Amino acid sequence: MFPQRLDSTVAYGIAKAMMDGFNRHYRLFRTESARAKHRFETRDWHGQQRAQRERIEFYDLRVNECVKRLRKEFKAEQQPMDVWEQVKLHYIGLLVNHHQPELAETFFNSVSTKILQRAYFQNDFIFVRPAVSTEYIENEEPQARPTYRCYYPTAQNMEAELLRMLQDFGLSVPFEDLARDAHLVLAAMKPQFDHVKLRANFQFQVLSSLFFRNKGAYVVGKIINGFQEVPFALAVLHSEQGQLVIDAALFGEDDLLMLFSFARATFMVDMEIPSAYVQFLRGMMPRKPRAEFYNALGLAKQGKTLFYRDFLFHMRHSTDQFRIAPGIKGMVMLVFDLPSFPFVFKVIKDFYPPQKDTTREQIRGKYLLVKQHDRVGRMADTLEFSEVGFPRDRFTDELIAEIEKFAPSQLEISDRNGDGHIEVVLKHCYIERRMIPLNMYLQEAFDAGPDAARGREQIERAVVEYGNAIKDLVGANIFPGDMLWKNFGITRHGKVVFYDYDEIEYITDCNFRRVPAPRNEEDEMSGEVWYSVGPHDVFPETFGPFLLGNPMVRAVFMQHHADLLDRDFWQSQKERIAAGHVFDVFPYERDRRFHIQADKALLD
Repeated sequence: MFPQRLDSTVAYGIAKAMMDGFNRHYRLFRTESARAKHRFETRDWHGQQRAQRERIEFYDLRVNECVKRLRKEFKAEQQPMDVWEQVKLHYIGLLVNHHQPELAETFFNSVSTKILQRAYFQNDFIFVRPAVSTEYIENEEPQARPTYRCYYPTAQNMEAELLRMLQDFGLSVPFEDLARDAHLVLAAMKPQFDHVKLRANFQFQVLSSLFFRNKGAYVVGKIINGFQEVPFALAVLHSEQGQLVIDAALFGEDDLLMLFSFARATFMVDMEIPSAYVQFLRGMMPRKPRAEFYNALGLAKQGKTLFYRDFLFHMRHSTDQFRIAPGIKGMVMLVFDLPSFPFVFKVIKDFYPPQKDTTREQIRGKYLLVKQHDRVGRMADTLEFSEVGFPRDRFTDELIAEIEKFAPSQLEISDRNGDGHIEVVLKHCYIERRMIPLNMYLQEAFDAGPDAARGREQIERAVVEYGNAIKDLVGANIFPGDMLWKNFGITRHGKVVFYDYDEIEYITDCNFRRVPAPRNEEDEMSGEVWYSVGPHDVFPETFGPFLLGNPMVRAVFMQHHADLLDRDFWQSQKERIAAGHVFDVFPYERDRRFHIQADKALLD
């Protein structure tokens, strides 16, 4: 019996070391998230951006630390599989009464799959499904902050309760005029209800922590009145004088979906029980997958875990086949999709045309840059996977032939589990939400036929949004590189989002130039470039011929965004960024801003 007791001791030691590794990770993650409040109060915008980038790396650092410890102290790779079975059972025991059990399970999987052989990835040695429920987890400590706070205003004290709600967040910076802002919020709130009568259950439910991102802090909650529930968010910013103002009040699911968009940077939120935050948010936005809430809260690995579980569930309950994605094929990426699933899969090709002077490593570096950068609502988030297995019978022969032709190094077709099921294994791929390519969207508008007026309206809206997207990217210090329509997509909410990252650069690394005047008539008539071009040189005036061939598109573009063809626009933005300016990019329309509206009313 002694060897069995020894194995059990080793198994418990491994499980405890893994739990210690996770607890250290979440403690550091939460500490960094909590510091966002101080950075907001002190207007440390560069520090906020730096912290968001660095926090992304926390998870992998802690996983690698844990793996190193297990190898050193327990010779983990040499332990027999019956020990690993016990490790998982001990770990489940340690999850009892844990406040982040779902995150701890994912951490276990990350560590285990770095130690165990690939054959064990999908068996009993990891958490394929959650073992511990996240329902109704509470922090029982007397001084613990609840997940959300409730306020019960009456018609007589509505404004006072709203003031109390805002003051309860304990921001150290004073508001410019909190009573004025509370009045504006209540005025915007009233049209959201079917009736103005306050029912017996009228209340505000507000998540206890502020949501920090870039230069803003957001109060997130919902208003309940009778049978009606209205999600809301209040955007708190600094005024030019350094005091706080409520900049906008957002109401309803669509407004909050824009705030929590997959194309925006993650929030910094101090959460003891993240699953409770996700449950609260999902109650307000039921159409949004749980995976995307975890992503929005900075818990990307958990989002990835839930996405993959959702994907496997969808595969079991669908029968359509993966196909080459519709649209113009890319030079660098091979893109395919499953028609019934709202995402696309992107594989880096093995070779590229001469005009694409790049490498696989450089392309992966660009995608990592986007992952770590502020996406300002204009760059799609991506999930990165390695060694992904798909059933072979779910792939069209045309798609297999395409991968074999352009990315053979990334493809393996085999019975890797030895069970007679042939799999397509992709060594590396990116997955991102499917959008309508902007060139296809515009073509649909051109082809509107009898509904020409609607087509023109669609074209104008898309072209204006396209220019706005580029300007938002510029404000985030991103030059998209290849600005062709096909590299942008339209979301369900009509926003234009960029998704082709292999040529992006920092604005501050670009050299914006005007095209030199021709030296002679021969230069003027030549189809070749007669001037030198450096690797980071950009000539904005040359964008027009590639983008504005259609007269209708050109007219709209020149009316709203002619400055994008002017070298001085780009250079001035570069100089401001280099001088340390952080641009404001809002997750809501300009006309939703209270004080912009107030200023406009004064001008009128």
